[in-house]
Amino acid sequence: MTSTDNKVEAGRTVRVGDRDIFFTEAGTGPVLVLLHGGGPGASGLSNYSRNIEVLARRFRVIVPDLPGYGRSSKHIDQRDPFGDLAAAIGGLLEALQVPRAHLIGNSYGGAAALRLAMDRPEQVGKLILMGPGGVGTTRTLPTSGLQSLLSYYTGQGPSREKLAQFLRDYLVYDASAITDDIIDERYRASMDPEVVANPPLRRPSGLGALRTLWRMDFTRDPRLSSVTHPTLVIWGADDQVNRPEGARMLADRMPNCDLYLAARTGHWVQWERAELFNDLVVAFLGQSA
Repeated sequence: MTSTDNKVEAGRTVRVGDRDIFFTEAGTGPVLVLLHGGGPGASGLSNYSRNIEVLARRFRVIVPDLPGYGRSSKHIDQRDPFGDLAAAIGGLLEALQVPRAHLIGNSYGGAAALRLAMDRPEQVGKLILMGPGGVGTTRTLPTSGLQSLLSYYTGQGPSREKLAQFLRDYLVYDASAITDDIIDERYRASMDPEVVANPPLRRPSGLGALRTLWRMDFTRDPRLSSVTHPTLVIWGADDQVNRPEGARMLADRMPNCDLYLAARTGHWVQWERAELFNDLVVAFLGQSA
């Protein structure tokens, strides 16, 4: 790929431990990894469809499907989901011989990015987190949006109607932006038999459920205050999945954390406000990236 070719490649799979991780990439320059959210049918390319080519003008952009999603292996260690995701991303960087990368993470991917900065700080440059999961989650009841997300595979099981409600009522501010084509694509992906049998994002259960819940709340991890990586937290002011109050929680604990609250925006900032988001990313990472 030449420096003038910002188109996304067809993608390939690498072995990381006992899993296959699928990823695509575009561009050259400092490495920037985009980690997608955990909604039903999510994937790297679909979550960042409005960002990749713009960011590839300045960076080598790597976009994996997280374990449990897309074309990656479906197994996730439910005893410590965020830690397992972080290990997978750290292993992917090692497999690609990338010693250090900037990370962008939305929701579930934001939690994976933050956990990697805690577990393997040497692998992380700057962090950009959009409505990340795991911020104050044990200190209040789940939002309606998060309950909708977590209940997708439970009850009477997944359906197109349940997915449409989640995407239109909770994921974005302007429901009309979610077309039938988007719903159909996500629904098809969400019905992968391996995923239906073993959903990657679920409520912790069993004997270790309480320990898992606490492990998944970063505000209860004393290491959070030691994450000194320059961090930009971007949160939609109308996020109905993860509460915008989480932005202040992170800023209060992380010593180098800037905040941006996007008005009239839901949980999918990088998609709803793509031009704003792309500009913020370029400005924050800067020419010295």
